[in-house]
Amino acid sequence: MQSTFKYNNLKQKNMETIIEKVEKFTRSITMKAFIIGILTLIMLIPGVMIQNLISERQKRSEETISKINAKWSNAQTLTGPVLVIPYTTHETDAGNKAVIGNHTLYLTPELLTFKANLIPEERHYGIYKSILYQSELEISGNFAKPEILLPENCQIKWNEANIRIGISDLRGLSNNPDYVMNELHFSAEAGGAQDVIGQGLVISLKNSSLLQAGKALSFKSILKLKGSSNINFIPVGRTTRVQMNGAWKSPGFIGSFTPQYSLNEQGFSAKWDILHFNRNIPETWTDQQIKSFNDTSFGVNLVDTLDQYQQNMRSAKYSLMFIALTFVVFFFVEILTGKKIHPIQYLLVGIALILFYSLLLSVSEQINFGMAYLIASIATIGLIVVYAHSIFKNKMQTGILASFLTLLYVFLYVVLQLEDIALLIGSIGLFIILGVIMYFSRKINWYKPENKSMDILLEV
Repeated sequence: MQSTFKYNNLKQKNMETIIEKVEKFTRSITMKAFIIGILTLIMLIPGVMIQNLISERQKRSEETISKINAKWSNAQTLTGPVLVIPYTTHETDAGNKAVIGNHTLYLTPELLTFKANLIPEERHYGIYKSILYQSELEISGNFAKPEILLPENCQIKWNEANIRIGISDLRGLSNNPDYVMNELHFSAEAGGAQDVIGQGLVISLKNSSLLQAGKALSFKSILKLKGSSNINFIPVGRTTRVQMNGAWKSPGFIGSFTPQYSLNEQGFSAKWDILHFNRNIPETWTDQQIKSFNDTSFGVNLVDTLDQYQQNMRSAKYSLMFIALTFVVFFFVEILTGKKIHPIQYLLVGIALILFYSLLLSVSEQINFGMAYLIASIATIGLIVVYAHSIFKNKMQTGILASFLTLLYVFLYVVLQLEDIALLIGSIGLFIILGVIMYFSRKINWYKPENKSMDILLEV
């Protein structure tokens, strides 16, 4: 009976010892750090949700802009003029039966010049904005004396010969263009074919003796063309020159060729000079020998420098860093002061940091990104600081936290503005922050009780 009592007493003491050790571990710095790490990882879920929300809003913006552009006119791509001459061949098949083949010969200009003047404008639909433009293009140049190399048994259809100018969206054409060739005027009609030039203008040379005369052909035409976002050209000429002026301060030069350009307060001026050996386009071809000109196009993209969705997405990618660093500051304040901060309080602070990105997105859709960032950061910092003061009950500690958050949000804004060296600045900033954390935590003995670790930290 006595031995049983001693055994039960020993068992109870062992159980109390185990419970005491478990309680000490749950109150230890290591356990709190582990919990904070888990909470940080949990906050990845709303962080991903915010990025998905930004992507969804950006997609909706693009769809709305596409609808605006469709009512006005889409981005324009100009091809030509190209001289098109149909001909037929007479052959015999294996059974000695006569076979007539219909073919098309394409001839490109010796010199092709575009002089373009762009007049951009912004069109709003609710909170969304599209960049549209009107343009006046003067097209000029010449075809060299035609040297038509065709099979001997062919018949050229001179009456069906025509000039074609490819225009990707004919809805943008706002004048009835007059095409002048060797001082003779020709009318243009909408048309085209399922070939590399596509839809556009067709200038019929029916009943014209220009081609049969075997002389060089000069041409000139003026187009008034509307479009959106960008305008592109295909350098079909043996020598292609494009001169463009536009009242837009941030043009993006796109495509296979880079121009000589200048920027000023009024806009931009650009000039391209492209020779025949700069691009893979033959001087003549027949039928469908050429499948596409896409790899030779070039032009100007009217860049919207205030793309708030891109800036929102870039800022949201720093959400985990913000949460982790803010939690670390709370953690060190907790160690320094001995003030217990419950995991739920950490979680609430993390949610406030995540809501910053939602607030930033919604406000930046109404006003410019810089002002939206200022409003969202002030609101978030103010909310966290007021909440932290209710926990710490100390103005100095609350002030340190406020200063840290302010520096953190200023750092993020600077990184967002410095696109070219954002990675460099971000890496250096994070390296410095890590160094500071390592410095202040170097004397903490993570295996000792919390009060002893706090005494050691205070010696730092």
